[in-house]
Amino acid sequence: MNAAPAPLIIVGAGHAGGRAALTLRQQGYDGRLLLIGDEAHAPYERPSLSKGALQGTAELDGYRLSAPEELSRLGIEHWAGRPVQALDTQGKQVHLADGSCLAYSGLLLATGGSARRLPGVAAGWSNVRYLRTHDEAVALRASLVGGSRLVVVGGGFIGLEVAASARAMGCTVTLLEAGPRLAGRVLPAQVSQALLTLHAHQGVDVRLNARIQAFEGNDRVERVRLEDGSCIACDGVVAGIGMQPNVDLARAAGLTVGQGIRVDVYLRSSDPHVFAAGDVCEFRLHPQGEFQRQETWRNAELQGRHAALNLLGAEEPFQQVPGFWSDQYDHGLQTVGLLRDGPASARRAQPGGFLLFYLDDQQRLQGACGWGAGNSVAKDIKLCERLILAGQPLAAGPLADPAISLKTLLRN
Repeated sequence: MNAAPAPLIIVGAGHAGGRAALTLRQQGYDGRLLLIGDEAHAPYERPSLSKGALQGTAELDGYRLSAPEELSRLGIEHWAGRPVQALDTQGKQVHLADGSCLAYSGLLLATGGSARRLPGVAAGWSNVRYLRTHDEAVALRASLVGGSRLVVVGGGFIGLEVAASARAMGCTVTLLEAGPRLAGRVLPAQVSQALLTLHAHQGVDVRLNARIQAFEGNDRVERVRLEDGSCIACDGVVAGIGMQPNVDLARAAGLTVGQGIRVDVYLRSSDPHVFAAGDVCEFRLHPQGEFQRQETWRNAELQGRHAALNLLGAEEPFQQVPGFWSDQYDHGLQTVGLLRDGPASARRAQPGGFLLFYLDDQQRLQGACGWGAGNSVAKDIKLCERLILAGQPLAAGPLADPAISLKTLLRN
C-alpha cells in the first residue's frame, strides 16, 4: 500500500499565507494542507489595524480572511501559535519550536515581517508601542484616550494613519519625521505636501527633520528630547519606522536572501520546492529590473494567489502592476505602477485634489498617483492601470486636461 504524499505546507498565516491556502482549495487541491503561524488568530488583512481597529469601528471578524470554522471545513489545518524553528530543504522537512517535524512536498514561505524597534528605548517601558499585529492594535487602542499626549515616531503610512486615528479619538499628537518630508521614500513631493497640510489642519504637530536625542523617564517614556534641544512631554509613544522582513528561517536554510527571500518570475526561491510571497518576498517586476519588496495589501493578495497556482505546477510568471492606497481622515491616496523620482510628466487638477502621471522614455504611462476627497480618485486610478497595461504612447497635454476623460484616452 502506497503512503500518502507529503502535504503542502505554508509557513506564515498572515494575509499572503492565508490567501494562498484558500486559493489551493479553490483550485481543487484536495491533499493535506497545513497553514502554520506564530499568531493565535486566523489569517487577517492588516490595513484596518491602523484605522478601524484603532478607532473601534472594526473588529477582527470584519477583516480576517476566513473564520476558523471555514478553515476547518475546507480541511486547512491551521497550526496557530506554533513557531517554525528551522527548515531542512534537503530533507524537505519543517522543524517546529515544540520539537515536532513535518515533511512537505511543496513549501510556501509567507513569513512577513516584524516592526522595527526604536533604538534607545529601555526594555520594559510599558507605553512604547508598535503596530504590526491585531493584538498590538488592541493594546494601542486601549491607550488612546481623549486628552492623552501621543508622540508618533515616523512619517510613513503607519505613522500617519495612527496619527489620524489618534486625533479622531481626541488625543494630542506630535509626529516626528527624520526626513525632510512625509512618506518621502515612496511619494512625490506634491503628495507629501498635501499630507503635511492635511495633518496640520487636523491639529497634528508635524516636525520634519526631527532627530531624537533621547527618550526620558523612569519605567515609561515621559519626554522625548530632540537634537535641536526641544523636549516633548508625552503619555505614550508609537513607533512607525518600518518593518524588518522575517528572513532568518530562509537564510539559515541556505536560500538566497537579499532584503527579502529572492525569487524568480514564478515566485520560486533558489530551492525549486520552496516559494515565497508577500512582505518577505523579493522579486523583479521586469526581467532586467532591480529586486524589490512591496509591503502592500495588493501585493500580499496577488502573490498569495499566484504562489498557490505555481505550487500546483502552473508555471505562470508573476506580472502584476503594483499599487497601494492609504486613507487619511476624509482624504484618500492611491497609486498604481511605478512612480519615478523627480517631477511628474503631467498633473491633472481634480475637485479637491489632483492626479500625477509618470511617462517613460517612450511616452508610455508607467505610473500614476491620485489624491482627493474620500474615494474620488479610485475610478481614475483603475483607468490608469488599464492605460499602463495598454502600453501605448500618450501625450502629456491630454493627460493634464480635465476636459479629456481618461476613458477617451484608453479608447484611442
